[in-house]
Amino acid sequence: MTATLRNHWKKSTFAVCVLSYGGHWLYGIHCDSLLRREACLEAREFGRQQISPQEQLKKATVILNPAACNGKAIKLFDKNAAPILHLAGVEITLVKTDFEGQAKKLMEFIEQTDMLIVAGGDGTLQEVVTGLLRRPDQAQMCNTPIGFIPLGSSNSLSPSLHLLNDNRVKHITSATLSILKGETVQLDVLEIKGEKEQPVFALMGLRWGAFRDAAATISKYWYMGPLKTKAAHWLSTLREWPLVREVSLSYLEPTLRPAELPTTRPPRASLPSRIMRRLKNYWSPPVEVEEPEKWTDREFSTLELLIHTHNKNPVERVSNEIIQHIDVTFLVEQPDVGGFYNIDNEEYDAMPVEVRLLPRKLRFFINAERREQLLTQAQ
Repeated sequence: MTATLRNHWKKSTFAVCVLSYGGHWLYGIHCDSLLRREACLEAREFGRQQISPQEQLKKATVILNPAACNGKAIKLFDKNAAPILHLAGVEITLVKTDFEGQAKKLMEFIEQTDMLIVAGGDGTLQEVVTGLLRRPDQAQMCNTPIGFIPLGSSNSLSPSLHLLNDNRVKHITSATLSILKGETVQLDVLEIKGEKEQPVFALMGLRWGAFRDAAATISKYWYMGPLKTKAAHWLSTLREWPLVREVSLSYLEPTLRPAELPTTRPPRASLPSRIMRRLKNYWSPPVEVEEPEKWTDREFSTLELLIHTHNKNPVERVSNEIIQHIDVTFLVEQPDVGGFYNIDNEEYDAMPVEVRLLPRKLRFFINAERREQLLTQAQ
């Protein structure tokens, strides 16, 4: 045996490598199966909970982008998320998108549901949020909690809501279970208006400048391997020197963030009190005095313009009420001709835009353990 291995050492080495790789791959599949089984057992406990005859099953509308994660999104959803939702007794309405931008159109026809689930990446989430906030009844639809199942190549919001994990199966199952547990957090939204098109809504922010342009070319240098990021920035510097961008901003002075809405409705006042209040408002209606907006103009040079929300740690402002938050409106008047913005990692043609912060606009499901981690970081 030893002589055979010594005489055929090349074949023996190749066989050892193949067996090692195959064993590692099979072990990974086994571990993923155990993770799915554990998540399904936990979801089954939600499905076994008894409800009264008057109650109905929870309904969820799932917006799934099959093209996410290089076309693997359907397989990832069917294997890791769908069984958990079914075992928990959630009535699912699955809506698949066929092309880019369709989710915005589909949101116009989505009926009221108990929860809205976005299964995809940054692009899918941004389209759903934009379509939701463009609806005429958006004030009512914003009360619907939103769940995010990270299936895309880029999931910028996921670290703010879910536990960080390199294992994709663990990441998806954990995100799906957090939807069942029902804990939510309010997130800010940026409303970005151009000159012609309808507004676009973002959860993370707007990015424009030299670093954004360099990051957009990283995939072109795939043949550089681990050096592709440095190569993209270096060649971008040589090609576009100087990298400084001229920016003109007009913005409103900061204002205090409105108080967080209570989770329970206050008790209704008595009938005589309501009658007296209406009579008082009728005979002496309150006079609202509108103060003129004070705009501040500023021009400066910069490598990167970044307008972002505080959604990277949404728990910080909830747990600490003394933090002062601002509501700012920016007007970018002179962006570089022919450049591009990144809005939640999605590319748009650069143009003059108005950006307004909509504080605590949407409710998203959040993992309870991740909330505790964010609270610890905020202290």
